[in-house]
Amino acid sequence: MSENQPLCALVFLTSLFCSACSQGTRFVHSAALDAEGRYNIKWGFDESTITFEVEVETRGYIGFGLSPTGAMSSSDIVIGGVLNGSPYLLDYYTDSNRKVHKDPLQSYQLLYGRENNTHTVLAFSRNLQTCDDNDKVITGSTVRVIWAFHAEDVGVSGPVYHGTNRGRKSLRLLNPGTSSSIPAGTAFFDLQNEEVPVPHKDTTYWCQIFKFPELKKKHHIIRIEPVIQKGHENLVHHILLYQCDSNLNKSEINRGHECYHPNMPDSFFTCETVLFAWAIGGEGFTYPPHVGMSIGTSIDPVYVQMEIHFDNPSLQKGIVDSSGLRLYYSPSLRRYDAGVIETGVWVSLYHMLPPGIQDFITEGHCTQECLQESLDSEMPSGIHVFAVLLHAHLAGRAITARHFRQQVELQPLASDDQFDFNFQEFQPLSQERIILPGDSLITECRYNTKGRMNMTWGGLSTRDEMCLSYLLYYPRVNLARCESLPEISGQLKFIGVKEIQEPVTTWPFVIKSPKKYSNLSFTEAMDKYKWTRKRGKAFNDIVRKLPMNVRCSKIGQEEWSIQGMIISPPELKSEQTSAAVVACRNVSEIQCERPLALLLTACLLLILQTCSHL
Repeated sequence: MSENQPLCALVFLTSLFCSACSQGTRFVHSAALDAEGRYNIKWGFDESTITFEVEVETRGYIGFGLSPTGAMSSSDIVIGGVLNGSPYLLDYYTDSNRKVHKDPLQSYQLLYGRENNTHTVLAFSRNLQTCDDNDKVITGSTVRVIWAFHAEDVGVSGPVYHGTNRGRKSLRLLNPGTSSSIPAGTAFFDLQNEEVPVPHKDTTYWCQIFKFPELKKKHHIIRIEPVIQKGHENLVHHILLYQCDSNLNKSEINRGHECYHPNMPDSFFTCETVLFAWAIGGEGFTYPPHVGMSIGTSIDPVYVQMEIHFDNPSLQKGIVDSSGLRLYYSPSLRRYDAGVIETGVWVSLYHMLPPGIQDFITEGHCTQECLQESLDSEMPSGIHVFAVLLHAHLAGRAITARHFRQQVELQPLASDDQFDFNFQEFQPLSQERIILPGDSLITECRYNTKGRMNMTWGGLSTRDEMCLSYLLYYPRVNLARCESLPEISGQLKFIGVKEIQEPVTTWPFVIKSPKKYSNLSFTEAMDKYKWTRKRGKAFNDIVRKLPMNVRCSKIGQEEWSIQGMIISPPELKSEQTSAAVVACRNVSEIQCERPLALLLTACLLLILQTCSHL
């Protein structure tokens, strides 16, 4: 027997064992991090560990990191590659000046690596909570992944600067969205703009009315995805699909117009019920196998309005857009019809954020009274929420859709404490949540207005703000919007306004007294007030306690009786505690608790490398 044979037999047996014990680790999620498909990742996770496989078009080093902002500074990074046939991986971090440092605690574990004539593949693992201050904790919130690569491997002096081979992409690593797979041959139709000239102004909302296909029987829409014109990925910020009055004049079909414009046709104002929402960064939504959006019956949408928000801050001229949505539909019916409820803060100038405040909190209430009246009438057993889209604009930093029953807080429907304006999509819930008559919801948004000199107003522009959560649910009921808005009088009283000019004939309305605000609109008066951080916090505390105006509207233009009532915010009990802090033990303990399969895989790699040199 050759002296190498026992060692190679050990290699064979070890590989069999590791193959058997690692069956639980599967790369069930994947993403291309760049537009050209040069940098691709796969990943899988369990309750404590996440494992990545990275494939990059290079024979040099690969950089992969987690950033708090999407920039290089204060990031958690690994750099690795394959050098002379041997894979390597090192854990780094960057300071606030973007300087790269080797992390004293090497929290990432190399599993394997290989390369061919064009590509390098690395697989590595880490704990979700590494207990290392230089590492980022991985949660269900948005994660800003940064990437880089170079044609050369890491040398003695460290990695060479990557140049333009770098980028960022926001992902939800622990809540990555729905699968895009649907049965082959599924029919679809597109709702698309046809060469719409985009005005050379900051914000444009473009509305166009379409008619759904005429069907002889009921069908279910099972997936909706964006169709964004190539090169317009940053221009098209979000798309909303509304149901219109079924008696709409047919002459309006395929007619487009700037939304919310004084000359917009009256028929466009009949399109008020949200059917679907997509926002920048999202990749579409596939309905669960037991739910679909119903089309083809007498109560289903016939005419719809597609609203596209064009974000053109650089005021480019001559842009023509043909973006839209693709809807896949099937005659194979699911058990339930889906609906959408818009909850949060009623979009209005009465929703206002002072300048220079790092943590301003806004709360939009879907009140107990609204859910009691509507669900008692429509579905006393409750509705099942299966996905949530959290929506804000540029000042948004975190959003939570909170859920209360009998004034006691339950687990949030959805939350994102690393909200990214450029990455908004429906988050499927890991477990469906039942909303009962008498429950209440609060959409809570945290904003940062540091660096802004004037008030930020609730409104349509991305420089304005919103605080909304769209709930996808079943079975469909006659409830379209469940929102609130703080009363304006208490907000004006804070800055010393005593009287407004009446009758009100202009918008925004005008202040009468005191003299320092006389003849100013209320928006000008709020801007004139000398805001400080202390005053901003005091204003925030008052606004959250003010009486609020309730919005509780049905599909179409009808309303539930609670609509327009003024009620005080409820006194709610929060029994939720923040996620338990992982007991961070010393490094040797953490290293000793690596999953057995990962340790064996690493050992196998060492043996294989040894064997290959014999």
